[in-house]
Amino acid sequence: MTKSLTSLWGRFLFQDRGVLPTFRFVYVYIALSALLLVTTLWDASWTFVVIINTLFILLSFFDLFFSPHKQELAFSRNLVHELERGKTYQVDIAIENRSKYPICFRFKDGIPQSFTREELPFKGKIGAQTAVVASYNTKATVRGKYKIEKLYFRYTSLLGLWEKQVTLKIEDEMKVIPDLTETKQYLEDAQKFLLHEGVNIRKHHSGSGEFSKIRSFVVGDDPRKINWRQTAKLQEVMTNEYEPEHGKNVTILIDCGRMMGAELTKTNRMEKAVEAALTVTAAALQKGDYVAVIAFSKDIKVYVPPGKGMAHLQTILQAIYHIEVDAAESNYAAVFTYLQSIQKKRSFIILFSDVRTFLYEENALIYLKRIRQRHYFLVLGIEDEMIKGKVKLDPTNVELAMMKSVAQQQVLIKKREKAKWEKQGLQMIEAQEDKLATAAVTAYIDLMNRGLL
Repeated sequence: MTKSLTSLWGRFLFQDRGVLPTFRFVYVYIALSALLLVTTLWDASWTFVVIINTLFILLSFFDLFFSPHKQELAFSRNLVHELERGKTYQVDIAIENRSKYPICFRFKDGIPQSFTREELPFKGKIGAQTAVVASYNTKATVRGKYKIEKLYFRYTSLLGLWEKQVTLKIEDEMKVIPDLTETKQYLEDAQKFLLHEGVNIRKHHSGSGEFSKIRSFVVGDDPRKINWRQTAKLQEVMTNEYEPEHGKNVTILIDCGRMMGAELTKTNRMEKAVEAALTVTAAALQKGDYVAVIAFSKDIKVYVPPGKGMAHLQTILQAIYHIEVDAAESNYAAVFTYLQSIQKKRSFIILFSDVRTFLYEENALIYLKRIRQRHYFLVLGIEDEMIKGKVKLDPTNVELAMMKSVAQQQVLIKKREKAKWEKQGLQMIEAQEDKLATAAVTAYIDLMNRGLL
């Protein structure tokens, strides 16, 4: 296709600038041509038909003089520069018409292909020497950093026979971060968040942990923690309250290998792992602990050194919001060797990975035995819903019986391998996809309550 034909085709696809006939022009031209064809039945010459058609086309161009010039239109875009994946956001396009002619318009914004665009092209009207704000909604389905560079705008003349198109360069940058719904739910009400698992946020056992505050004694409190000095002073039974010690180290490992790209009901394992990692990070930082994050596949992709305070959550978010699944297999031995070299203090290590893949990494067990001597290690994964469904099949025929048998065999093999690893002191948990964050935070709270660090 030649350059001129490519440009013309792009003009029809909202990708270029120029002038295009509208549907109104086409309908009027077809009606006029049909009428002229009828006149040929009464001895009207074809020369007359051609002349009338040509005059109509030439006269229609005068309609272009009653529409604004490009310089008489001004545009700006207002949007949220940090979007959560899967959330709907509004984008505002401000349009100012400085001419003396009203126009009807439609436009397409140059948002990336991974953004929804059901409301585009947007259609509207704007009067002479007025300004309007056109708004449409969109949501991003893939995390990452994106640029919007162009706006494709079309507007019709006074009679609506011709449509002008301009391509505007309006540059904006957006970051699509993970869905933080579960993180916000925890920060708003940690106890309510954990009740999904039936686990309460408990304080340390009597005589351990850091002193938190003095409060009124209630039924169920340990009498050994009664503060007799304050009781005598206030004439009311008061008790000391303790909480787990702060300043512990939590290291989060996020597997970005091939198996983490497996699709789930709404998204994939990678997305759920990142969201759960951010939720447990928020829980640990809120409790005053230090959190480090490592994302890896065949190599180390991201390393965020240990940090403290809720501001560190934003540091971690900006470091991992764009990580993607790699086509390569995960190199567990490499990440464990790297972990030993950077993490010298005792730490709670949480690995978000595919448990089934991890179980068959015999080489990793050697490194994990060394890590277990100094750190507390936990592997968190998502249950395979397909195998669970096959196990529950009713074997009404031979085919279903074979499928159920194979699924049960896979479950037994996984249990046997998990038992072998857990004998080495390596804990493994598989949770439902919508409860992965809850399971991670519950495991963290339970560990801190028992004082295992």
